[in-house]
Amino acid sequence: MRIVLISTPIGFLGSGRGGGVELTLNSLVSGLLSLGHSVDVIAPKNSKLCRSNEKAKLHCVEGEAQISWQHQNYNAHVSIPDNSLLAGMLENGLEIAKKADVLLNMSYDWLPIWMTLNVERPIAHIISMGSESSVISNLISRVYAKHPLNFAFHSKTQANDYPFIKKPTIIGNGFEIDNYNFQDSVNGALAWVGRVAPEKGLEDAVYVANELGEKLRVWGVKEDEAYASKIEQSFPQGTIDWMGFVSTNELQKELGKCRVLLNTPKWNEAYGNVVVEALACGVPVIAYKRGGPSEIIQHGQTGYLVVPDDKKSMISYVEIIEKIKRKKCREWVEKNASTDIFAKKVVNWLNKVMNEYK
Repeated sequence: MRIVLISTPIGFLGSGRGGGVELTLNSLVSGLLSLGHSVDVIAPKNSKLCRSNEKAKLHCVEGEAQISWQHQNYNAHVSIPDNSLLAGMLENGLEIAKKADVLLNMSYDWLPIWMTLNVERPIAHIISMGSESSVISNLISRVYAKHPLNFAFHSKTQANDYPFIKKPTIIGNGFEIDNYNFQDSVNGALAWVGRVAPEKGLEDAVYVANELGEKLRVWGVKEDEAYASKIEQSFPQGTIDWMGFVSTNELQKELGKCRVLLNTPKWNEAYGNVVVEALACGVPVIAYKRGGPSEIIQHGQTGYLVVPDDKKSMISYVEIIEKIKRKKCREWVEKNASTDIFAKKVVNWLNKVMNEYK
Protein backbone atom coordinates (compact mmCIF):
# COMPACT_ATOMS: atom_id res chain seq x y z
CA MET A 1 0.00 0.00 0.00
CA ARG A 2 0.99 3.65 -0.26
CA ILE A 3 1.02 5.36 3.13
CA VAL A 4 1.41 9.10 3.81
CA LEU A 5 2.83 9.93 7.26
CA ILE A 6 2.45 13.32 8.94
CA SER A 7 5.24 14.02 11.45
CA THR A 8 5.13 16.14 14.59
CA PRO A 9 4.89 19.95 14.11
CA ILE A 10 7.00 20.53 17.25
CA GLY A 11 10.42 20.24 15.60
CA PHE A 12 12.11 18.99 12.45
CA LEU A 13 13.19 15.36 12.19
CA GLY A 14 16.71 15.19 13.59
CA SER A 15 16.33 18.12 16.00
CA GLY A 16 15.39 16.04 19.04
CA ARG A 17 12.56 18.45 19.84
CA GLY A 18 9.98 16.04 18.50
CA GLY A 19 10.85 13.62 21.30
CA GLY A 20 10.02 9.96 20.80
CA VAL A 21 7.93 10.67 17.69
CA GLU A 22 11.12 11.25 15.69
CA LEU A 23 12.51 7.81 16.52
CA THR A 24 9.11 6.12 16.17
CA LEU A 25 8.57 7.62 12.73
CA ASN A 26 11.96 6.51 11.41
CA SER A 27 11.49 3.02 12.86
CA LEU A 28 8.05 2.72 11.31
CA VAL A 29 9.22 3.95 7.89
CA SER A 30 12.04 1.40 7.98
CA GLY A 31 9.66 -1.42 8.83
CA LEU A 32 7.09 -0.40 6.21
CA LEU A 33 9.74 -0.18 3.49
CA SER A 34 11.12 -3.62 4.39
CA LEU A 35 7.60 -5.03 4.04
CA GLY A 36 7.38 -3.57 0.52
CA HIS A 37 5.10 -0.61 1.15
CA SER A 38 5.51 2.86 -0.37
CA VAL A 39 5.91 5.72 2.11
CA ASP A 40 5.65 9.53 1.87
CA VAL A 41 6.66 11.57 4.93
CA ILE A 42 5.40 15.12 5.51
CA ALA A 43 7.67 16.94 7.97
CA PRO A 44 8.96 20.40 8.94
CA LYS A 45 11.66 22.14 6.91
CA ASN A 46 15.22 20.85 7.57
CA SER A 47 13.96 17.37 8.41
CA LYS A 48 16.09 14.38 7.52
CA LEU A 49 15.22 10.70 7.54
CA CYS A 50 17.69 8.01 8.54
CA ARG A 51 20.00 6.94 5.75
CA SER A 52 18.31 3.52 5.60
CA ASN A 53 14.99 5.24 4.79
CA GLU A 54 16.14 6.99 1.61
CA LYS A 55 13.52 5.13 -0.46
CA ALA A 56 10.78 7.04 1.34
CA LYS A 57 9.72 10.36 -0.21
CA LEU A 58 10.30 13.25 2.16
CA HIS A 59 8.19 16.41 1.68
CA CYS A 60 9.35 19.37 3.81
CA VAL A 61 6.97 22.18 4.78
CA GLU A 62 7.72 25.65 6.14
CA GLY A 63 5.66 27.40 8.79
CA GLU A 64 5.36 28.33 12.45
CA ALA A 65 5.68 25.39 14.82
CA GLN A 66 3.04 24.39 17.34
CA ILE A 67 3.54 24.59 21.10
CA SER A 68 3.63 21.09 22.58
CA TRP A 69 0.47 20.24 24.51
CA GLN A 70 2.47 18.79 27.38
CA HIS A 71 3.69 22.32 28.09
CA GLN A 72 0.22 23.86 28.13
CA ASN A 73 -2.56 23.93 30.68
CA TYR A 74 -4.87 20.90 30.39
CA ASN A 75 -7.83 23.21 29.75
CA ALA A 76 -6.03 25.48 27.28
CA HIS A 77 -7.78 26.46 24.06
CA VAL A 78 -6.59 25.36 20.64
CA SER A 79 -4.13 27.84 19.15
CA ILE A 80 -3.25 27.74 15.46
CA PRO A 81 -0.69 30.40 14.46
CA ASP A 82 -0.70 32.35 11.24
CA ASN A 83 1.34 30.47 8.63
CA SER A 84 0.73 27.31 10.69
CA LEU A 85 3.26 24.55 10.07
CA LEU A 86 0.71 21.93 11.13
CA ALA A 87 -1.94 23.26 8.75
CA GLY A 88 0.61 23.33 5.92
CA MET A 89 1.72 19.77 6.64
CA LEU A 90 -1.88 18.57 6.75
CA GLU A 91 -2.78 20.38 3.53
CA ASN A 92 0.25 18.87 1.81
CA GLY A 93 -0.50 15.43 3.19
CA LEU A 94 -4.13 15.46 2.12
CA GLU A 95 -3.11 16.42 -1.43
CA ILE A 96 -0.60 13.56 -1.69
CA ALA A 97 -3.06 11.18 -0.02
CA LYS A 98 -5.42 11.57 -3.01
CA LYS A 99 -3.17 9.04 -4.73
CA ALA A 100 -2.45 7.00 -1.62
CA ASP A 101 -4.34 4.46 0.48
CA VAL A 102 -4.26 6.11 3.88
CA LEU A 103 -3.01 9.20 5.71
CA LEU A 104 -1.28 8.31 8.99
CA ASN A 105 -1.05 11.20 11.46
CA MET A 106 1.67 11.07 14.11
CA SER A 107 1.15 14.56 15.54
CA TYR A 108 -0.73 14.92 18.83
CA ASP A 109 -2.85 17.93 17.90
CA TRP A 110 -6.41 19.02 17.32
CA LEU A 111 -6.48 19.90 13.62
CA PRO A 112 -5.64 16.54 11.98
CA ILE A 113 -8.00 14.70 14.33
CA TRP A 114 -10.80 17.15 13.51
CA MET A 115 -10.14 16.69 9.77
CA THR A 116 -11.02 12.99 10.16
CA LEU A 117 -14.67 14.04 10.35
CA ASN A 118 -14.44 16.30 7.33
CA VAL A 119 -12.71 14.37 4.54
CA GLU A 120 -13.53 11.18 2.65
CA ARG A 121 -9.94 9.95 2.77
CA PRO A 122 -9.04 7.58 5.68
CA ILE A 123 -7.02 9.36 8.36
CA ALA A 124 -5.53 7.12 11.05
CA HIS A 125 -3.86 8.46 14.20
CA ILE A 126 -1.02 7.09 16.32
CA ILE A 127 -1.65 8.86 19.61
CA SER A 128 1.76 9.61 21.11
CA MET A 129 0.74 10.89 24.54
CA GLY A 130 -1.69 10.27 27.34
CA SER A 131 -4.51 12.74 27.85
CA GLU A 132 -2.66 16.09 27.92
CA SER A 133 -5.52 18.29 26.66
CA SER A 134 -9.20 18.44 27.50
CA VAL A 135 -10.13 19.74 24.05
CA ILE A 136 -8.17 17.00 22.25
CA SER A 137 -9.51 14.21 24.47
CA ASN A 138 -13.06 15.44 23.89
CA LEU A 139 -12.42 15.53 20.14
CA ILE A 140 -10.95 12.01 20.13
CA SER A 141 -14.11 10.85 21.91
CA ARG A 142 -16.26 12.51 19.25
CA VAL A 143 -14.27 11.05 16.33
CA TYR A 144 -14.09 7.64 18.02
CA ALA A 145 -17.91 7.50 18.10
CA LYS A 146 -17.91 7.62 14.29
CA HIS A 147 -14.57 5.96 13.47
CA PRO A 148 -13.72 3.62 16.37
CA LEU A 149 -10.80 1.96 14.57
CA ASN A 150 -8.91 5.12 13.61
CA PHE A 151 -6.80 5.43 16.76
CA ALA A 152 -3.83 3.36 17.94
CA PHE A 153 -1.80 3.59 21.14
CA HIS A 154 1.68 2.54 22.19
CA SER A 155 0.69 0.91 25.49
CA LYS A 156 -2.36 -0.18 27.50
CA THR A 157 -1.45 2.24 30.28
CA GLN A 158 -1.47 5.12 27.82
CA ALA A 159 -4.80 4.03 26.31
CA ASN A 160 -6.34 3.96 29.80
CA ASP A 161 -6.06 7.75 29.81
CA TYR A 162 -8.95 7.66 27.31
CA PRO A 163 -11.58 5.59 29.20
CA PHE A 164 -14.20 6.01 26.45
CA ILE A 165 -12.10 3.77 24.16
CA LYS A 166 -13.35 0.33 25.04
CA LYS A 167 -11.12 -1.88 22.87
CA PRO A 168 -7.94 0.10 22.18
CA THR A 169 -5.55 -0.90 19.41
CA ILE A 170 -2.12 -1.36 21.02
CA ILE A 171 0.82 -1.31 18.62
CA GLY A 172 3.84 -0.96 20.93
CA ASN A 173 6.87 0.43 19.12
CA GLY A 174 9.79 -0.76 17.02
CA PHE A 175 13.53 -0.26 16.72
CA GLU A 176 16.26 -0.95 14.16
CA ILE A 177 17.97 -3.50 16.38
CA ASP A 178 21.06 -3.68 14.17
CA ASN A 179 21.68 -0.01 15.04
CA TYR A 180 22.32 -0.99 18.67
CA ASN A 181 25.42 -2.93 19.65
CA PHE A 182 25.21 -5.23 22.66
CA GLN A 183 27.79 -4.41 25.32
CA ASP A 184 28.44 -6.36 28.51
CA SER A 185 29.67 -3.42 30.59
CA VAL A 186 28.76 -4.27 34.16
CA ASN A 187 30.96 -1.59 35.77
CA GLY A 188 29.94 1.48 33.77
CA ALA A 189 28.35 4.76 34.80
CA LEU A 190 24.74 5.63 35.66
CA ALA A 191 22.74 6.91 32.67
CA TRP A 192 19.67 9.04 32.01
CA VAL A 193 18.24 9.82 28.55
CA GLY A 194 15.40 12.14 27.53
CA ARG A 195 14.26 15.67 26.88
CA VAL A 196 15.42 17.80 29.81
CA ALA A 197 12.02 19.09 30.91
CA PRO A 198 10.08 18.96 34.23
CA GLU A 199 7.80 16.06 33.25
CA LYS A 200 10.86 13.83 32.79
CA GLY A 201 11.96 14.06 36.44
CA LEU A 202 15.71 14.33 35.89
CA GLU A 203 16.23 15.70 39.40
CA ASP A 204 15.30 12.32 40.93
CA ALA A 205 17.99 10.53 38.92
CA VAL A 206 20.57 13.17 39.90
CA TYR A 207 19.55 12.66 43.55
CA VAL A 208 20.21 8.91 43.23
CA ALA A 209 23.62 9.49 41.65
CA ASN A 210 24.57 12.03 44.33
CA GLU A 211 23.52 9.72 47.19
CA LEU A 212 25.68 6.98 45.69
CA GLY A 213 28.59 9.36 45.23
CA GLU A 214 28.59 8.89 41.46
CA LYS A 215 28.22 10.96 38.31
CA LEU A 216 25.12 10.76 36.13
CA ARG A 217 25.61 10.83 32.37
CA VAL A 218 22.68 12.75 30.82
CA TRP A 219 21.78 12.65 27.12
CA GLY A 220 19.06 14.80 25.54
CA VAL A 221 17.94 18.23 24.40
CA LYS A 222 17.81 20.86 27.16
CA GLU A 223 14.24 21.80 26.30
CA ASP A 224 13.87 23.85 29.49
CA GLU A 225 17.17 25.64 30.20
CA ALA A 226 15.92 27.17 33.48
CA TYR A 227 14.88 23.74 34.74
CA ALA A 228 18.26 22.25 33.78
CA SER A 229 20.11 25.09 35.52
CA LYS A 230 18.03 24.73 38.69
CA ILE A 231 18.85 21.02 38.93
CA GLU A 232 22.55 21.66 38.36
CA GLN A 233 22.61 24.26 41.14
CA SER A 234 20.80 21.93 43.56
CA PHE A 235 23.56 19.33 43.60
CA PRO A 236 27.35 19.34 43.97
CA GLN A 237 29.22 20.57 40.92
CA GLY A 238 30.13 17.75 38.56
CA THR A 239 27.33 15.39 39.59
CA ILE A 240 25.78 15.76 36.12
CA ASP A 241 27.84 14.90 33.06
CA TRP A 242 25.91 16.68 30.28
CA MET A 243 26.30 14.69 27.04
CA GLY A 244 23.83 16.69 24.89
CA PHE A 245 21.58 15.44 22.10
CA VAL A 246 23.40 13.02 19.80
CA SER A 247 22.55 10.70 16.91
CA THR A 248 21.27 7.19 17.63
CA ASN A 249 24.64 5.77 16.55
CA GLU A 250 26.58 7.96 18.97
CA LEU A 251 24.06 7.42 21.77
CA GLN A 252 24.14 3.63 21.59
CA LYS A 253 27.95 3.54 21.61
CA GLU A 254 28.15 5.46 24.88
CA LEU A 255 24.89 4.31 26.49
CA GLY A 256 25.95 0.69 26.02
CA LYS A 257 28.98 1.32 28.26
CA CYS A 258 26.69 2.26 31.18
CA ARG A 259 25.66 -0.29 33.80
CA VAL A 260 22.09 0.97 34.25
CA LEU A 261 19.59 3.49 32.88
CA LEU A 262 17.48 5.42 35.39
CA ASN A 263 14.01 6.34 34.12
CA THR A 264 12.21 8.85 36.35
CA PRO A 265 9.14 10.32 34.59
CA LYS A 266 6.66 12.45 36.49
CA TRP A 267 3.93 11.76 33.92
CA ASN A 268 2.57 8.68 32.14
CA GLU A 269 5.00 7.97 29.34
CA ALA A 270 3.09 6.67 26.32
CA TYR A 271 5.73 4.00 25.74
CA GLY A 272 9.32 4.64 26.76
CA ASN A 273 11.60 4.63 23.72
CA VAL A 274 14.78 5.27 25.71
CA VAL A 275 14.00 2.27 27.89
CA VAL A 276 14.00 -0.02 24.86
CA GLU A 277 17.09 1.66 23.39
CA ALA A 278 18.95 0.91 26.61
CA LEU A 279 17.73 -2.70 26.69
CA ALA A 280 18.83 -3.15 23.06
CA CYS A 281 22.38 -2.24 24.15
CA GLY A 282 22.14 -4.71 27.03
CA VAL A 283 21.68 -1.98 29.65
CA PRO A 284 19.15 -2.88 32.37
CA VAL A 285 16.66 -0.20 33.43
CA ILE A 286 15.34 0.94 36.78
CA ALA A 287 12.13 2.90 36.22
CA TYR A 288 9.18 4.29 38.09
CA LYS A 289 6.18 2.02 37.63
CA ARG A 290 4.38 4.69 35.65
CA GLY A 291 3.19 4.67 32.03
CA GLY A 292 4.60 2.56 29.22
CA PRO A 293 7.85 1.48 30.95
CA SER A 294 5.75 -0.47 33.47
CA GLU A 295 4.69 -2.73 30.58
CA ILE A 296 8.13 -2.99 28.99
CA ILE A 297 10.41 -3.81 31.93
CA GLN A 298 10.23 -7.34 33.32
CA HIS A 299 10.88 -6.85 37.03
CA GLY A 300 13.92 -8.84 38.09
CA GLN A 301 14.65 -9.95 34.53
CA THR A 302 15.47 -6.85 32.47
CA GLY A 303 15.53 -4.31 35.28
CA TYR A 304 13.43 -3.18 38.21
CA LEU A 305 10.17 -1.26 38.63
CA VAL A 306 9.92 1.17 41.52
CA VAL A 307 6.93 2.77 43.22
CA PRO A 308 6.62 6.18 41.52
CA ASP A 309 8.81 8.87 43.11
CA ASP A 310 10.44 6.43 45.58
CA LYS A 311 14.05 7.51 45.13
CA LYS A 312 15.30 5.46 48.11
CA SER A 313 14.07 2.23 46.50
CA MET A 314 15.72 3.24 43.25
CA ILE A 315 19.03 3.52 45.10
CA SER A 316 18.64 0.03 46.58
CA TYR A 317 17.99 -1.44 43.14
CA VAL A 318 21.05 0.29 41.66
CA GLU A 319 23.11 -1.50 44.33
CA ILE A 320 21.96 -4.93 43.06
CA ILE A 321 21.76 -4.18 39.33
CA GLU A 322 24.51 -6.71 38.57
CA LYS A 323 21.94 -9.46 39.22
CA ILE A 324 20.31 -8.59 35.88
CA LYS A 325 21.69 -10.60 32.95
CA ARG A 326 22.37 -8.09 30.19
CA LYS A 327 21.76 -10.66 27.44
CA LYS A 328 18.15 -11.00 28.64
CA CYS A 329 17.68 -7.26 28.05
CA ARG A 330 18.77 -7.58 24.43
CA GLU A 331 16.71 -10.75 23.90
CA TRP A 332 13.52 -9.00 25.03
CA VAL A 333 13.95 -6.30 22.39
CA GLU A 334 14.67 -8.83 19.64
CA LYS A 335 11.49 -10.76 20.47
CA ASN A 336 9.16 -7.81 21.11
CA ALA A 337 10.27 -4.52 19.56
CA SER A 338 11.88 -4.91 16.12
CA THR A 339 10.87 -2.58 13.28
CA ASP A 340 9.27 -5.48 11.37
CA ILE A 341 7.15 -6.56 14.34
CA PHE A 342 6.05 -2.95 14.84
CA ALA A 343 5.32 -2.33 11.15
CA LYS A 344 3.26 -5.53 10.84
CA LYS A 345 1.08 -4.43 13.76
CA VAL A 346 0.60 -1.01 12.15
CA VAL A 347 -0.23 -2.51 8.72
CA ASN A 348 -2.80 -4.88 10.24
CA TRP A 349 -4.41 -1.93 11.99
CA LEU A 350 -4.37 0.29 8.88
CA ASN A 351 -6.06 -2.43 6.84
CA LYS A 352 -8.92 -2.43 9.36
CA VAL A 353 -9.15 1.37 9.15
CA MET A 354 -9.30 1.31 5.35
CA ASN A 355 -11.98 -1.39 5.34
CA GLU A 356 -14.16 1.01 7.33
CA TYR A 357 -14.22 3.36 4.33
CA LYS A 358 -15.14 0.80 1.65
